Amino acid sequence: MSWLEVPDGWIVQAYRYALDPSSRQRRALLGHVSAARFCFNDMLALVKAVLDQRAAERSYGVADADLTPPLGWSLPALRRAWNARKHEVAPWWSEYSKEAYNTGLDALSRALDAWSASRAGERAGGVVGFPRFKARARSRASVRFTTGTIRVEPDRHHVTLPRLGRIRTHESTRKLARRIEAGTARILSATVTRDSAGRWYCSLQTLVRRQVTPAPNAGTAPHRVVGVDVGVSDLLVAATPDGTETMRVPAPKSLAEAQARLRVLGRRSARQHGPYGPATRRKQRPSQRWRRTQSRIGKAHARAVNLRRDVLHKATTALARHHEVIVVETLNAAGMRRNGGVRTRGLNRALADAALAEIRRMLGYKMRWYGSTLVEADRWYPSSKTCSACGGRKPSLALAERTYVCEHCGMVLDRDRNAAINLARLHETRPGERGPADSGSVAGRGATQKTSPAQAGKAGGREASTPHSHTVDQTGTAAPQGAAV
Repeated sequence: MSWLEVPDGWIVQAYRYALDPSSRQRRALLGHVSAARFCFNDMLALVKAVLDQRAAERSYGVADADLTPPLGWSLPALRRAWNARKHEVAPWWSEYSKEAYNTGLDALSRALDAWSASRAGERAGGVVGFPRFKARARSRASVRFTTGTIRVEPDRHHVTLPRLGRIRTHESTRKLARRIEAGTARILSATVTRDSAGRWYCSLQTLVRRQVTPAPNAGTAPHRVVGVDVGVSDLLVAATPDGTETMRVPAPKSLAEAQARLRVLGRRSARQHGPYGPATRRKQRPSQRWRRTQSRIGKAHARAVNLRRDVLHKATTALARHHEVIVVETLNAAGMRRNGGVRTRGLNRALADAALAEIRRMLGYKMRWYGSTLVEADRWYPSSKTCSACGGRKPSLALAERTYVCEHCGMVLDRDRNAAINLARLHETRPGERGPADSGSVAGRGATQKTSPAQAGKAGGREASTPHSHTVDQTGTAAPQGAAV
């Protein structure tokens, strides 16, 4: 059986541990990251040179058969080209693991493939530009190991990685170690990254045998189906089809709370000797005080991220454990932040602080753990504009209106709760089966059923995320993928 195949009863799960590397190991990690970045930049320069050379030859009238041979963009082709030139461009290549160079080549292959697909109109989403060179200050420090010695040590406080040896972990690895000893888990790869605060993390991609744990009192729970509306003031509001509110989680607003400290650190950084001269705008060696200030800025951002992630994990786990069907809205979070420009700067920051897309992503894999079903509403479904009592619809609803007042029946209800009720009435109990008859006036419209794991494929173009398994039209019937609805 290939390690890429996921057998029945198994899932691919990541275990993430903070590392406490020594000074020597920290330098080795930085060296591996730099090697991956160098390989990416060197091969990208070669790809650009070949493309420019072929374009110049075409402008001179050279026949296509006589052009400079093209350079393949697949990972094996890039690896062959790198192995042929590494002795000349990187005579120090043997000092680091081959996986470091494979990390850079894999990133370049994916970037070129995304650019090519976007240019040909085969990739959904925003336009993807041609890959750019990675700078040390702006690129993400990351390296992935797929071969060699990758294991969790029996002492529960060390992991072993190729060419790096035993690295101490900041927390215990007993949960994963017990699964490996019992034969219910197998490590596939390890990815080492560094966050903005300078902390190193090791994410172990693991094949785990996991028994689906049904939700408590499955089938008899009073709140079997809920709709979840997400927002920036309240992170999420969950309600049942009959109008009962089951959960309301206030937004942590960790980034907003960190703004005062970030402003102080930003002003301090501007007064210090930075990497560019204030008059000449030329690169210079920054001072140690400037470096320490940047480290404090990174720690402030890392704390905001950790606080937000903690609230998201607790809320999504509670939803997946206690409900059988959850209906969520599909929001274009990136598009919401991209439109508006400077005049919506406060809203854009609030959207980034809420991380609305993370809720759907976390529910996507957690509900498979507990045997639940996730239903995604259509992006254009008007859950906030529709009255949950009479089904009337408002032509527009400003963001400042936090209370929904129906012009047809006079109902007055919290805006987020009204949207959650409409989403809950949109569910399907099983693939291909409509919801109950008393679901209300908006039942069965604009929902997509999500019951299978992520798979590659086309859904109106090549998607960067998980394609939809089914598309439900306005009559509530499931149409095959690719059919007109």
